[in-house]
Amino acid sequence: MEPLTDKQIRASFVNCTKGDAARMRLPLDFAELPWEDLDFLGWVDPGAPLRAHLVVPRADGPVGITLRVPSVGRTSATKSSMCQICLTSHASSGVTLLAAPLAGARGREGNTVGTYICADLACPLYVREKRQPKLRGRRHEESLTLEEQVARMTDNLNAFVDRVTAG
Repeated sequence: MEPLTDKQIRASFVNCTKGDAARMRLPLDFAELPWEDLDFLGWVDPGAPLRAHLVVPRADGPVGITLRVPSVGRTSATKSSMCQICLTSHASSGVTLLAAPLAGARGREGNTVGTYICADLACPLYVREKRQPKLRGRRHEESLTLEEQVARMTDNLNAFVDRVTAG
């Protein structure tokens, strides 16, 4: 992913107001992000922990999506869950259902779509094995190359973005 500026990130959001985009806080480690290892930028808002954000590079420019983080997470550590974006298995607390308001009028009416995703939104780092799931989580051994795994993750994420922007 090409590095983005604060201004580019805030201008990319399609499912929140310009005021909401202006008020969101960028990741605390924004200046040190490993852009070369990212296929998208995802973070939980440090100023509003029940909000998360994704910025996805697309052919016509980056698309930003605001997501709602559930206020009460699952607490069972005996079960595992799989991220629907990168297919990494985590202890149940490592995957969460994030809901995105639809873009446009349908989103303003309260319509949302959701997906189960790594709670820390670090899918590109898990795929590249630069981050390991905690506790019982794991990446399944795959016969796909890294490039094929990245393409699958990108396709899964783009399908979710398409559902949000079709609003």
